[in-house]
Amino acid sequence: MTHYQTIEKPSMAEFKDRGSRFIAYAYPIQSVEEFKKRIKELKEEHPKAVHHCFAYRLGTDGNNFRSGDDGEPSGSAGKPILNTIDSKGLTNTAVIVVRYFGGTLLGVPGLINAYKTATSFAIQLTPIIQKPIVQDYTLEFAYDLMNEVMIVVKKFNCIVLHNEMQLFCNLKIGVPKAEEPYFLQRIGDLHGVEVRKG
Repeated sequence: MTHYQTIEKPSMAEFKDRGSRFIAYAYPIQSVEEFKKRIKELKEEHPKAVHHCFAYRLGTDGNNFRSGDDGEPSGSAGKPILNTIDSKGLTNTAVIVVRYFGGTLLGVPGLINAYKTATSFAIQLTPIIQKPIVQDYTLEFAYDLMNEVMIVVKKFNCIVLHNEMQLFCNLKIGVPKAEEPYFLQRIGDLHGVEVRKG
């Protein structure tokens, strides 16, 4: 696998059923911390909502995910949200559905349908994009090698994650998986560059 699918930008959609409002917010995220920040913002924005249900999936190995029903019957909210994210083949994606209760109980099948539909609507409103899977590397080198190093970094479409410039430079980059062997060969040809994984 050299690429993964995620959503391009945040989106919002609403679904109504028998007076209840389900407002779904979809976000591209890079970390659990980013998700926590988003849910905190929504709880502040919607203090009168009865539920803030959610699901997210992070990373490309498929192991980092979570869903929450926030007081709804078990499995009636978080799971349908996560299943909808997964059915689109997305990762690094979070969806939070804010529910305002309309006075009529929907029952578990009705809730599953509502959370699934609201999530689906929100995802449909933002483009799905492919991003390269990257491996992090740290490069250390003398400042006078900066130009040569940056030529290699640009040539292989690497992403600069962190950059410290002094007499010695410390550059943290993400190397696309598809380019990794070629990048390592080229950067290895430059004398005086120390390469570390991670």
